[in-house]
Amino acid sequence: MDWVNAIVQGIFVGGLYALFATGLSLIFGVMRLVNIAHGDLIILAAFLSLAVVDGLNIHPLVSLVIVVPVMAAFGYALQRGILNFTLGKDILPPLLVTFGLSVIIQNALLETFSADSQRLQAGAIETASIPIGQGLAIGVLPLIIFVTAIVVIGGLQFVFYQTTLGRVFRATSDDAVTARTMGIDKSHVFALAMALALAVVAIAGVLMGIRTNFDPAVGPARLLFAFEAVIMGGLGNLWGTLAGGIILGVAQAIGAQINPGWQILAGHIAFLIVLVIRPNGLFPRIQG
Repeated sequence: MDWVNAIVQGIFVGGLYALFATGLSLIFGVMRLVNIAHGDLIILAAFLSLAVVDGLNIHPLVSLVIVVPVMAAFGYALQRGILNFTLGKDILPPLLVTFGLSVIIQNALLETFSADSQRLQAGAIETASIPIGQGLAIGVLPLIIFVTAIVVIGGLQFVFYQTTLGRVFRATSDDAVTARTMGIDKSHVFALAMALALAVVAIAGVLMGIRTNFDPAVGPARLLFAFEAVIMGGLGNLWGTLAGGIILGVAQAIGAQINPGWQILAGHIAFLIVLVIRPNGLFPRIQG
């Protein structure tokens, strides 16, 4: 029964990893941009929520009403004002710029909030659970996070394939030159994509801050988990990202069950196995 419980908990952790990875997958799918600062942006969202919660004395989940639009606006400005100028055939400029952004965010958070570990206090929801018999119980917070991941990914999937904005995203991603001849402003479209990605990052950051401790230096670890989930699932495939997150979470849970020191290692091993067997991921994005 301990193994069943570990796997169930791993699946729920995978939902959080999928939220980490969804924004990364989204911006890669639209503009082929690999954002090295992605993990630090997740932590930035968590600290922004902390500041809002402390300043307004509201629940962390309510802070999403402020954090999501602020992060989306920051994403639009970041892409429109800086990152659009780095895009091109050479992948090195955006990597260097986002690496610099990562360093800036980490140091700014360190100066503002110190290196102390922080956590968003959400009250009884943190420890509440739903018994399902046979000695098993599902935590309410992990369940909320997992359901949120499904809703977010399903919503993005709807936007991409059922709306005009989604068709614009896909057209610009497939052929930006032709899209420009049709009157589509590539810079604006890419900025909208980054705004949407950082809105998801905001949700991921707040939920992460409720579930676990965070500090200014943990962004790179969140980036690594996001990369592994995206690559295992298939670059640009949103539902594949969820599958990748679940695989990573379950692998870590199994590793921890065998030996607590093997938790992170087991996730990396699962990533390497998938990469060897399916270099393009389990569910690579189908073009067209």
